[in-house]
Amino acid sequence: MGVFDIVGPVMIGPSSSHTAGAARLGKIAREIAEDQITEVEFLLHGSFAETYKGHGTDRALVAGILGFDPWDDRLIDSLSIASKKNILIKFTKTDLGDVHPNTVKFIIKRSDNKIVKIQGSSIGGGIVNITKIDDQDVDFNGDYPTLIIEHIDKAGIISKVTEILYHHGINIAFMKVFRDKRGENAMMILEIDDQLDDKIIDDINKVDNIQSVRFLRGIDI
Repeated sequence: MGVFDIVGPVMIGPSSSHTAGAARLGKIAREIAEDQITEVEFLLHGSFAETYKGHGTDRALVAGILGFDPWDDRLIDSLSIASKKNILIKFTKTDLGDVHPNTVKFIIKRSDNKIVKIQGSSIGGGIVNITKIDDQDVDFNGDYPTLIIEHIDKAGIISKVTEILYHHGINIAFMKVFRDKRGENAMMILEIDDQLDDKIIDDINKVDNIQSVRFLRGIDI
């Protein structure tokens, strides 16, 4: 057992799962949506749906969407801050199926009218797990700087991406690839040990059959 297991995360609010974890989920969702957010519908499942007002989950989720950390004093006023920024917020209770009870699905509308969907769970102690992006199953926690690469499932793409990272001295900590069907859309998740500059991301974007590249800087609890 480590110190974190005893004292828990630094946060505003009564619950590491319902406030710290929720804020962290919101902040990761903001990064995935690339910070052009005009509307968010939060689909709340299980315990999140039943207690989101009493435990401050609503304010924590919105705080994350605004880019606030779990310990930011502004978390308490996040709903009014979002309103002042003209970000439309809606909370909907729902059943997301066989998932963790502290699960939320973000339906995010951006200023370019693009819709981005992210699903994730707060699994305790402020720790989270992202399980879907735009209905594609994924699996990562946001602890590490993370590359999210959408691509066509063709031979050689993975080796080209990893060669670019190797050329720039970037070490891969964890890597997973997800697809629904051979030869169609796929998503590569690379959790790495270093931050990336725009040149590296541009080089990856130039690889044939790469559809999009998003980079998350990693979010501390």
